[in-house]
Amino acid sequence: MKYAPLVGAPFILILAMSDSTPDSTPDPTPNQTPDEQPAAPTTMDILEIMSLLPHRYPFLLIDRVIEMVPRQRIVAIKNVTFNEPHFQGHFPDYPIMPGVLMVEAIAQAGGALLLSEIPDRASKLMLFTSIENARFRRPVTPGDQLRIEVTVLNWRSRAVKMGGSITVDGKLVCDAVVMCQVVPRVAQKIQAKVEARVETAE
Repeated sequence: MKYAPLVGAPFILILAMSDSTPDSTPDPTPNQTPDEQPAAPTTMDILEIMSLLPHRYPFLLIDRVIEMVPRQRIVAIKNVTFNEPHFQGHFPDYPIMPGVLMVEAIAQAGGALLLSEIPDRASKLMLFTSIENARFRRPVTPGDQLRIEVTVLNWRSRAVKMGGSITVDGKLVCDAVVMCQVVPRVAQKIQAKVEARVETAE
């Protein structure tokens, strides 16, 4: 039995696309205690990624997470397609993925790892604070599949330093060290204050 997807409810879509039903979930084992937490996910599809990252088309640059070790490592996949808007001008006769977008893809993969540990992430944004030793070794063109591997070098509660590399067919195309920090979504705070003042005035 499958359930019809509902607009605005990604978890329903995930359930509808799965082969399991709510009744197929195994009962807890006799030795399991109520305090035990479920294991952290080691993969993510696009809907799960979108539930973590605020980015959307055309700037969401990872399609799937295939490996993840909390606070340590993540591996993501990005499928490069010709209909991405930057290829219209970079370059019209020889489409090449801009290097800055490859670094951004590294940061987004790291962001998925970092934000999965932030309980109030809906009110937060992750921003670059530094990029070091970025190197671009081969051009990336439409049809390539990027394997983005990110390893944590230094983890703090609201910031992380990561080493990232991107390969295509096993060949290194880009690597960089990036540092990102989690900050409040200021625009949302301002909007909340405005709404509060309106309610007070009424």
